[in-house]
Amino acid sequence: QVQLVESGGGLVQPGESLRLSCAASGIIFSINDMGWYRQAPGKQRELVAGITSGGRTNYADSVKGRFTISRDNAKSTVYLQMNSLKPEDTAVYYCSSNYLATYWGQGTQVTVSS
Repeated sequence: QVQLVESGGGLVQPGESLRLSCAASGIIFSINDMGWYRQAPGKQRELVAGITSGGRTNYADSVKGRFTISRDNAKSTVYLQMNSLKPEDTAVYYCSSNYLATYWGQGTQVTVSS
């Protein structure tokens, strides 16, 4: 059974940082491409950042220079370091894995507000 469990969300003020984690089980983590998506109220889910099994990364233009995705294959975990957070970053953040099939976590809420 595949499980992706996100953690690290919360309420922060603009300019602050958060680090999201996604622990995977039931998959061969090292061969999966991993991604972080987000969905704000009334909006479609969008890709925030992705990292391939080989470590290549890509980012949405809105987060370039502020967010960093990384992975630890030994821990079957993918991270999203979010710095200089803005109110428009408020959303539910989802982790995904992809290798022949796509799986999703349950999401973690990130709220950026003063």
